[in-house]
Amino acid sequence: MAEGGGGCCPPMDLFRSEPMQLVQLIIPIESAHLTVSYLGDLGLLQFKDLNSDKSPFQRTYATQIKRCGELARKLRFFKEQMSKAGFSPKTSTTRAEINLDDLEVKLGELESELVEMNANSEKLQRSYNELAEYKLVLQKAADFFHAAHSSALELQRESESREADDSLETPLLLDQEISTDPSKQVKLGYLTGLVPREKSMAFERILFRATRGNVFLKQATLENPVTDPISGEKVEKNVFLVFYSGEKAKNKILKICEAFGANRYPFTEDLGRQVQSINEVSARLSELKTTIDAGLLHRGNLLQTIGDQFERWNLVVRKEKSIYHTLNMLSLDVTKKCLVAEGWSPIFATKQIQDALERGAYDSNSQVGAIFQVLHTKESPPTYFRTNKFTTAFQEIVDAYGVAKYQEANPGVYTIVTFPFLFAVMFGDWGHGICLLLATLYFIIREKKLSSQKLGDITEMTFGGRYVILMMSIFSIYTGLIYNEFFSVPLELFGRSAYACRDLSCGDSTTMGLIKVRPTYPFGLDPVWHGTRSELPFLNSLKMKMSILIGVTQMNLGIVISYFNALYFKNSINVWFQFIPQLIFLNSLFGYLSVLIVMKWCTGSQADLYHVMIYMFLSPTDDLGENQLFPGQKLVQLVLLFLALVAVPWMLIPKPFLLKKQHEARHQGESYALLETTEESLQVESANDSHGGHGEEFEFSEVFVHQLIHTIEFVLGAVSNTASYLRLWALSLAHSELSSVFYDKVLLLAWGFNNVFILIIGIVVFVFATVGVLLVMETLSAFLHALRLHWVEFQNKFYEGDGYKFQPFSFLVTEEEEE
Repeated sequence: MAEGGGGCCPPMDLFRSEPMQLVQLIIPIESAHLTVSYLGDLGLLQFKDLNSDKSPFQRTYATQIKRCGELARKLRFFKEQMSKAGFSPKTSTTRAEINLDDLEVKLGELESELVEMNANSEKLQRSYNELAEYKLVLQKAADFFHAAHSSALELQRESESREADDSLETPLLLDQEISTDPSKQVKLGYLTGLVPREKSMAFERILFRATRGNVFLKQATLENPVTDPISGEKVEKNVFLVFYSGEKAKNKILKICEAFGANRYPFTEDLGRQVQSINEVSARLSELKTTIDAGLLHRGNLLQTIGDQFERWNLVVRKEKSIYHTLNMLSLDVTKKCLVAEGWSPIFATKQIQDALERGAYDSNSQVGAIFQVLHTKESPPTYFRTNKFTTAFQEIVDAYGVAKYQEANPGVYTIVTFPFLFAVMFGDWGHGICLLLATLYFIIREKKLSSQKLGDITEMTFGGRYVILMMSIFSIYTGLIYNEFFSVPLELFGRSAYACRDLSCGDSTTMGLIKVRPTYPFGLDPVWHGTRSELPFLNSLKMKMSILIGVTQMNLGIVISYFNALYFKNSINVWFQFIPQLIFLNSLFGYLSVLIVMKWCTGSQADLYHVMIYMFLSPTDDLGENQLFPGQKLVQLVLLFLALVAVPWMLIPKPFLLKKQHEARHQGESYALLETTEESLQVESANDSHGGHGEEFEFSEVFVHQLIHTIEFVLGAVSNTASYLRLWALSLAHSELSSVFYDKVLLLAWGFNNVFILIIGIVVFVFATVGVLLVMETLSAFLHALRLHWVEFQNKFYEGDGYKFQPFSFLVTEEEEE
C-alpha cells in the first residue's frame, strides 16, 4: 500500500491519511460570495476561523445571517402550516438559481397573505362556533320556558277548579297577571349560556353559596360535544338557565360565569322573537359555513403553491446561511477590498480549488482574481481518509476509538478483514451466517430506497453497517464450514468421515474406540467428533490454542505497524528502543508458546504446554523430561527468558536519556543559528517536536515516568492481552453449545412426540430462540468482543488516535444535517 499520493486524482489510500496543506486565499470582496459558494460545492476546503476573538454580532456579515435566519423562520412557519393542513413539501428536481432579494420579497408577501388568511379564518371560525353555541342555547332555553309556561298554566287551572286562590302560590314563570298586590311582586332576571360539563356541579354549588340560595338554576345536557369559540377544541357542555333577583346577584353570577369559562348568550321570553332569532342564526351559520369553506380552499391552494417550491427555497436559504457563516470566518484586509481566508485542503485538491477561484472571479465579473498560496505551519493538519460506502463503516469503527493522528498508520485497512474474521471465530456456524447474509442482502439490494427514508434508531444503525455485517456473515459461513456446524448439525459436505467405530458402543466412549479407515477429512472438522464424549475436551483444546495463535499474530501485526510508523516519521529512537524490545519480549514468551502449539499439532506430542510455560519461569534449569518437544529446548528457553528480561530495561531506560540529549542538541544548535529563520526551519522544528520532543519545555522526570508507565503497561499487557484473546474460544464454545441445546432439546424433542401440533410449537420455539438469542444477542455480543479486541489489544500497540477529522465546508454536509 502506498504511503502517500500526489497529483490531481490519486488512488484511494487508506493506510495513511491524505497529505494536507494549509492554504491562504485572498479574495476580492465583490467575488467572495460566489467563490465561497463554488468552494462549498467542491467540499474540499476546511476554513479556519480568523475572527475567533469577535462575537457573532461584531462580524462582517452578521446582518446577512440575521436576514437568512428570518427567511428560515418564515419557511418553518410555512412548514408548520402545511403539516397542519396535511400537505407535504414536494421534492424539487429543478436547480434554477434564485435571487435572495427576490426570495425575501416573495416569502414576505406569502407570509403576510397567509397570516391574514389565518386571522380571517380564525375570526370566522370563532363567529361560527359562537353562533352554533347560541343556536343550541336558543333551542334548549326555549324548551325550558315552554315547559315552565305549560306547568304554570296547568297549576292555574287546578287552582281555579279548587277555588282556593288564597292558598295557592303564584308560579315564577306565569305570564298572566295574578290577583295579588302589585307592590309586593318581585321582578326576576335571568341569564342563559353554556358551561363545560366537568365544571357544571362546581358551578352550581358556587352559585348557591355566593347568592345564599337565592337563585333558580336549570341545566340541560348536550348530546354531542361542541367546539369552544375561544380554545377551538371539542368540549362537552351543558346549557344553563339561571334566575336571580337584584343587581347584586346579577353581578356575582356574571363574575362566576367568567371564572368558570361559561359563555353567556342573550335570550327573550317572547316566543315569536325566539323563533325569529333561531331562523336568523341558522341563516347566518349557513353563510359563514360557505365563507369558511371558500377561505379554506383558497388557503389550501396557496399552501399547495408554497409546497411545490418549498424544498428549493429551503435549500437556497440554508446554502446562503452557510455561505455567510463561512464568510464571517474570513478576515477583512486593511483596504477593506479583499477577504483573507485560511484553511486546510488535501494536496490533490489544489487544482480544483484554483479552478473554483478562477470561476468565481469570472462569473462575478471581478477585475481582480483571487490569490492562492500555500502556507508553512507548525500546526498539526486534520486527518482525511477518502472512503466509499464499503469502507466508511469500518473507518467509523476505528474513529469511534479516536481519530488517527495526521499520517499515522490507519488500523482501518486491517479492520476490514480482521474485524469480521474475529467476529466469525466467535460466531462460527454457516447456517447462522447464511441467515445474517440474507438479512444484509435485503439492506444492500434496497439501499437506494432505504437511504432516502427515515428509519428507526436501531434499523438506521444496522443499515449504516450493512457492509460490515455482510463481511461478518461471509466470514461466519467460512468459519462455520471449518467448525462443520450448520445450526449445530455436522454435515459430510467434503467427503465421508475418516473414522469408523470398532464396535457399536464406541459412540458412548472416547475416541479410543475409533479407527481411521479413510483419508483425513479434507476441509474443517471431521463430523465424527460431534456427539462423542470427547467432543468438548477436543474442541476446547483446539479453540483455546487457536485463539492464542490468532491473538499473538494480531499483536505482532500491531507492533510491526508501529515500526512502519517510526520509519515514516523518521523516529529511529522508537525503532531501536520501542519496536525491537517489544517484539523480542512478546515473542520470547507468547511467540514461543505459539511455536510449541504448532509443533505439538504437527508431531502429535503428549507434552503438557502448561507445565512447560510455568516451569520456564519457576525452574528454568530443570530437565523437561517427557514435556520436551525438540532437542535443545531447555537452552532455547533460557535464551528466550534472558531476552525477555533484557527487553524490559531496554524499553525503559535509554529512551528518556536519548530524548533529553536530542532536545539539548537541538536547542544548543538553535542558539548559534542565523537570525533569519525560514519557513523550512519552522517545518523542521515542528517535525522534531512531533518526533519525541515535548515542545519548548522538556521535563525529564515527566518523560521518564511516562516511559515507565508505558513499559509496565506493555509488559503486563502482553500477558493480559494474550489472555483476553481467549474470549474467542469462550464465545465460540458458548455459541456452539447454545445452538446444540436449541436443536437437541427443542427441535428433536418436539419431533420425538410424533404429534403435528407439538412439532409445530417446537419449530416456532426453535425459530424464535435461534433468531432472538443466536442471531440477535449473540451477534451483538460477538460484535462487541471483536470491537474490544481491536480497540484495546490490537490498536494500543501502535495507534495514538489523538488527531482531528477533516471537516470541509460542503453543501452536502449542510443538506445531511438538515435531514
